[in-house]
Amino acid sequence: MAIDQEAIKKHVRGILEALGDDPDREGLKDTPERVARMCAEVFNGMNYTNHEIAQMFGKTFSQDLDLCSSSDDMVIVRDIDIFSYCEHHMALMYDMKVTVAYIPQGKVIGLSKIARIADMVGKRLQLQERIGSDIAEIISEVTGSDSVAVKIEGCHSCMTARGIKRPNAKTLTTNFTGRFKDEPALQMRLFMS
Repeated sequence: MAIDQEAIKKHVRGILEALGDDPDREGLKDTPERVARMCAEVFNGMNYTNHEIAQMFGKTFSQDLDLCSSSDDMVIVRDIDIFSYCEHHMALMYDMKVTVAYIPQGKVIGLSKIARIADMVGKRLQLQERIGSDIAEIISEVTGSDSVAVKIEGCHSCMTARGIKRPNAKTLTTNFTGRFKDEPALQMRLFMS
């Protein structure tokens, strides 16, 4: 499903009018067009299912896996910066740091692909909890690993800039599958990394 930029322009103009402003004044006359282009960019992930994202960023490598020969070896990528928009308020979720870990099962994914997956999943109206489960699902599909962990820490402007207005509040979510779910020692390795 493609993002309907014409509909966005029409509705943004209506919002400006509902706010009591003149959408034809100099500072606002191009705002509906700008917002429509911004939405097409920041919500690009809404155009794709998790399976389609896995296919887009599914390049894996099976050679040199002697480096990951132990059943406890894991790949961890930390501090992937992403942002998203809360589906409840359409408010920005920002300063988000994503950590992804998985236990290889015969193949590994290119490291930049992990960051691209996290970025694309964030480009949806989302809940932070779902971002983690979506990333885990895609990483599992691409790598064939049933043991994936995703940790996300971020700020939500629906809490920091409005409502309760607590600018230092951060939300931490985790998603564990397979051995990460069953073995607290693996979880600790993730948190200690």
